[in-house]
Amino acid sequence: MGQVLIPAFQVPAGGALLHGERRAGTGTPLVLIHGFGGSVRDWDPVVAALSSHRPLVLYDQRGFGQSRADDGPYSHADDLAALLDALGVAEADLCGMSLGGATAIDFALEHPGRVRRMVLVSPLMTGWVWSQDWIERWKTIGRAARSGDLAQARQLWWAHPLFDTLRGTAPGAVMRASIEAFHGRQWIADPQCPAAVPAADRLGDLSSPTLLLTGARDTVDFREIARTIAARAPDVQHIDHADAGHMLNLEIPETVAAEIDRFLDV
Repeated sequence: MGQVLIPAFQVPAGGALLHGERRAGTGTPLVLIHGFGGSVRDWDPVVAALSSHRPLVLYDQRGFGQSRADDGPYSHADDLAALLDALGVAEADLCGMSLGGATAIDFALEHPGRVRRMVLVSPLMTGWVWSQDWIERWKTIGRAARSGDLAQARQLWWAHPLFDTLRGTAPGAVMRASIEAFHGRQWIADPQCPAAVPAADRLGDLSSPTLLLTGARDTVDFREIARTIAARAPDVQHIDHADAGHMLNLEIPETVAAEIDRFLDV
């Protein structure tokens, strides 16, 4: 079994200071990238179940967890490149969850020679055209946050269908605590720069073998994103979990860890 307690580091990245943790091991490092509003702690149950030989890099994306940022324009994929450069990692395996999946895809498209294999867990994708239901829910949360009522914004986010399979469970309590700790600035303003060509239009250019992990009880938008990736990316192994929702890293962490280990140990 892996260990959750890992030596911490901080890395500058174009106006940001990225907080992360690193575990030594043998072979290609696996970089774990959390979702919106999350942090490295979202991966604790998966890390505990991953093979102990595997070197790991976890970090809080810009503006989340313990990472800090200015108000200037940025790209999560550029931040990841700066992080790997600072750590001296020339090639990595990537595992992105939700928003972290979008970061992984964008990085793999921009730096194909630096990604050996990629795991996408309930991934988001830049350039996706969201459903009207998703847009209206997001706007409602944003209005609450911009009015100064972050407590209401957090409650609306926790009530989102993304977390239907977590509410009332022990992992759900972990997710709720994470939401309560989220400062919410990205609901108010987020100067993230869009890619010149969004990932949704470049999936055919992905060159890394990819493992796509999804839950059959995820939302309509994320189900459709997964179907699009599976159909358009050239080398995808798709595993769909019938009784899981969006947060596979919390709902079925041991299963996810075993699938990651099998996929990467080639």
